Amino acid sequence: MRTSVIASLAAALALAASGCAILNRVSFEAPTASLQGVSVTGLGLKGGSLNLELDVYNPNAYELRSPRLDVTIDLEQTHFGEAMLERALQLPAQSHSSVTVPLSFTWDGVGAGARALLSKGSVNYGLTGHILVEAPFGERTATVGTNGTVTIRDLVR
Repeated sequence: MRTSVIASLAAALALAASGCAILNRVSFEAPTASLQGVSVTGLGLKGGSLNLELDVYNPNAYELRSPRLDVTIDLEQTHFGEAMLERALQLPAQSHSSVTVPLSFTWDGVGAGARALLSKGSVNYGLTGHILVEAPFGERTATVGTNGTVTIRDLVR
């Protein structure tokens, strides 16, 4: 009788340990995004359009799929524009992926950025957003964000 109790306890401990190992493999860490470049794609009387080149890193040990990514960009701490990408993204495990997000803007949001570009040749930006990801244990929304500086050279590639 005592042997069967010890065997049952050992089996339960082994099962718990393997469960913890599985949970460690499917633990979720939010992807990160950083702005790698900006390309002006059009200018008009009411505003313009540009492409944000993002480097999205998936730190997890498994692939993530994302049906949607939305970002807001501020220039010199002033709202500039919003963008949404609604196409399937595959983010390989522990890898970087280049993602192009089109952004439209109106001239109303350009003032602070233009002043900074004219006065110092660069503009500080803040990029915040959300990425909806499909992980092995269901959908999650992760917040992404980065800050940095874009120079005139970055804009005229």
